Amino acid sequence: MEYGGYARAPKFMMPTNLRFLQRYGYQNKDKAILKHVDTSLTKMAWGGLFDTVDGGFSRYSVDVKWHVPHFEKMLYDNGQLLSVYADAYKRTKNILYKEVIEKTVQFCDNELLNDKKGYFASLDADSLNEENHLEEGAFYSWTKEELQTILKEDFNLFAKVFNVNSFGYWEEEKKYVLIQKETIEEIAKQNGISAEALSVKKKNWEQLLYTIRKERKKPRLDDKSITSWNALYISGLVDSYKALGNPKYLEKAENCASFITTQLWNETGFLWHTYKNNVSKIEGFLEDYALTIEAFISLYQITLNEKYLINAKQLTDYCFENFYNEKEQFFSFTSRNAEALIATHYEIEDNVIPASNSVMANNLYALSIYFENSYYEKVYQNMLAIVLPTIDYASAFSNWLYVWMNTLGNQKELAICGKNALEKVTQINILFTPNVIIAGCTKESNLPFLADRFDKAKDLLYLCSNRTCQIPETKIESIINQIKND
Repeated sequence: MEYGGYARAPKFMMPTNLRFLQRYGYQNKDKAILKHVDTSLTKMAWGGLFDTVDGGFSRYSVDVKWHVPHFEKMLYDNGQLLSVYADAYKRTKNILYKEVIEKTVQFCDNELLNDKKGYFASLDADSLNEENHLEEGAFYSWTKEELQTILKEDFNLFAKVFNVNSFGYWEEEKKYVLIQKETIEEIAKQNGISAEALSVKKKNWEQLLYTIRKERKKPRLDDKSITSWNALYISGLVDSYKALGNPKYLEKAENCASFITTQLWNETGFLWHTYKNNVSKIEGFLEDYALTIEAFISLYQITLNEKYLINAKQLTDYCFENFYNEKEQFFSFTSRNAEALIATHYEIEDNVIPASNSVMANNLYALSIYFENSYYEKVYQNMLAIVLPTIDYASAFSNWLYVWMNTLGNQKELAICGKNALEKVTQINILFTPNVIIAGCTKESNLPFLADRFDKAKDLLYLCSNRTCQIPETKIESIINQIKND
């Protein structure tokens, strides 16, 4: 409860756990769980796990206070954490969460964007130090003398914000890794300055350090692009767009989706796993399909562009043909057509990335509604029925528990049909509504869930539970009130 996350080191962020706990705590009005989530997100954001100068999270911290990270920055972590912080911002309107989202997107654009508008895999932990030797964290850490020279008369106040003291000291290297341990409001009050003025100073300090740090030798780049990790980043951008309404995030998400469809989706139907130097290779694994399907569904839910759902269904049906084992009732990690490099494996446990089978179960839940497909429904329900009774270590099954929550009584479907549907969808998406799945159309739709629901004369909103719909409403405020009061 002091630093969030788990009370052990090394300490991984485990975004899948945080995502489930946030949803469960919110839907069950469990203040203790939500406090744990917010403590985790706040302490993670205060550094050094999070790079306050240029954004982006490192893989994990070596200590319990999220201070000294293993400095490698992975696209898959940052994509998932965008989603978690976006949901937290919708729930709390905490400005710190907004700052994390904005800086993380900026980091990914600055350091990981490829020439096809997809994203590279990672930045290495090591970089060349002043003696031209590879050293972990050399790019990110500072000596006290450096900071005094850079910040001049502002150093003492800077040192209080970022703990240039025993709390922020990195013993092994005699350097400091910037970390905050109190809110800006608390620090401002203690130092006789307004919170607004201190926030401006903090922003200026970070820009100054960013400019100076750019002159250092950068960490090495892993310049391959991985399909599944790009898909996670698309979902993160979509969730960030929902929370903050920044149209650039939607543009980036659609560009990245286009990168997958043009560079990583083979014309014969399968996905490639990696892309590098204009070459796509290695036939995709289940996680590539599952996370890409999830990304396409999330794009549909903010654009109402049904091509994303058609793509999602096409990839889903490919998975049934090439990965699904009727006897085991799960999808194998490798395609039946791929070279048998490893024994057939069914990925069930959620880890730093959710298990590909739990992601598929969640996809089948959504697609079973949109396409009114009873087979999809049966498959994901069977998967849940097998997994849930076997759970003995809940943190390894948090995404399964997320899927399970979709089967509870307060789960809703919302169809918004009419010329202004997109505008109304945006009004819903800005709310934290994890128990509502959204569909909609701005013209007649062939999607089974939306059949015969479009009216040229007016916007109609259908709130449904287990596909049984109420009489349509015309006022979105009524729908919002029903969702909030459920």
